Amino acid sequence: MADNKIKGPTELHTFLPNDNSKQELTTKYKVQVIPKDVEVATSLTDPDQFDPFAGRDCATATSDGQTLTHLLKASLGTGILSMPLAFYKAGLVFGIFATIFVSLVCTHCSYILVKCAHILYHKSRKTEMSYAEVAEATCALGPKFLRKFAFIPRYFIQISLFLTYYGTCSAYTVIIAENFREVFDYYMYNKTNINYLNDPTFLNGTVEAVSSQPAVGTNIRLFIACLLLPLILLVWVPNLKVLAPVSMVANFFMATGLAITFYYIFQDLSHISEVPLVGNISDFPRFFGITIFAMEAIGVVMPLENNMKTPRNFIGTCGVMNKGMSAVTVIYILLGFLGYVRYRSENSIITMDLDIQEIPAQVVKILVGLAVFCTFGLQFFVCLDIAWVGMKDYFTKKPLLMNYVLRTVMVIGCVLIAIAVPTIAPLIGLIGAFCFSILGLLAPVGIEMVVLWDVGFGRFNWIVIKNILITIFGIFALIFGSRCALYDIYDQMIK
Repeated sequence: MADNKIKGPTELHTFLPNDNSKQELTTKYKVQVIPKDVEVATSLTDPDQFDPFAGRDCATATSDGQTLTHLLKASLGTGILSMPLAFYKAGLVFGIFATIFVSLVCTHCSYILVKCAHILYHKSRKTEMSYAEVAEATCALGPKFLRKFAFIPRYFIQISLFLTYYGTCSAYTVIIAENFREVFDYYMYNKTNINYLNDPTFLNGTVEAVSSQPAVGTNIRLFIACLLLPLILLVWVPNLKVLAPVSMVANFFMATGLAITFYYIFQDLSHISEVPLVGNISDFPRFFGITIFAMEAIGVVMPLENNMKTPRNFIGTCGVMNKGMSAVTVIYILLGFLGYVRYRSENSIITMDLDIQEIPAQVVKILVGLAVFCTFGLQFFVCLDIAWVGMKDYFTKKPLLMNYVLRTVMVIGCVLIAIAVPTIAPLIGLIGAFCFSILGLLAPVGIEMVVLWDVGFGRFNWIVIKNILITIFGIFALIFGSRCALYDIYDQMIK
């Protein structure tokens, strides 16, 4: 770290060395002087030695461990239960390497977003930024021809993030209700029919009559409506620091549910030699669509970094992000690989393969429902942050009261949407496919290109080549992910 008393050199000092020439840093040729780490270069050439992290509120800031907990919960969402289907589309061997590839790309894009944000903190004299603010600052502090368009990426990312995560919250409401309803209906209505069917003294004709009748079930909208009050109480949790224990509980529920699922999986893996190593190439887009949108957590990256006590620990070789995504990748591969070997079915989630008549399977469905319920708060925080930033200037007299009013109204909206369209998941899949490809892959590489515009793109312009490859992959995911989602919507419409 440079001495705080050392000031940036004048134009004359650049050409005329003096007694302190070994200590001073040149600003005219800063790209050549410090080419490796742009964040370090920005801080060292800052005449006031501005520390963007010194002004953060440490009272409500989260520790590295709490941030890791939130990151794991955001990444280990309901998408993990679809990994056996992803491996069904890709094959065993290709599925392993492709999952690692997707994880590396998604993690790298999140990494460069945070890295560019740290550079922009120094340039803009801000201590924290949202994703949308990073996009705006990138253009506002970038090349002159982009500065007048700085508001466009800000609003685009805000709208995309809000629609994606607000829709996800509505879909989560349906998922929670479905898991609870399946167990409730089994004990309330259908268990009697199953007991009759298992009774050897029961007449065949009556058995056929009973078995030919559709299973009786409770209206899903009633279950969704019953979730309104619990969800309101959940989103009243004031901040991420207080929400950390809820995320830990959600991780416990999901881990327990996955452990029981693995118990079912390991009961029979004898047919592994019959499972294809590489799937049909026409099904690869479906694999990438499932995996990307299961792993992607770009919307919570900046909120998590903004609430950390030690933001620099979020990135780095052994940083919070790399630790969390490494663990997530291993779990995704294990469940996808073993779940495909065990069931080899095309069900959308692996819990659908579990027998509802067995107690452990019922426990899995309840735990998954509770885990998604706890995750609702973290996903909702992204929507709340976007909405409150745009509205808080209008409510300066009673900001705390209005903040909680906003939370309540937004939850009511989520529940009403879920009640109106209880099969909303395919539509949200389309929004997620479109937005996550842009937000998670294309936007971060675009931000990096602009931030490094005046600095350079490394030897042989390797950063440009790398970002071109990611862009191609992102467009591929955008087109084919949206295509798969449209097919899902069509299937729902014709049923």
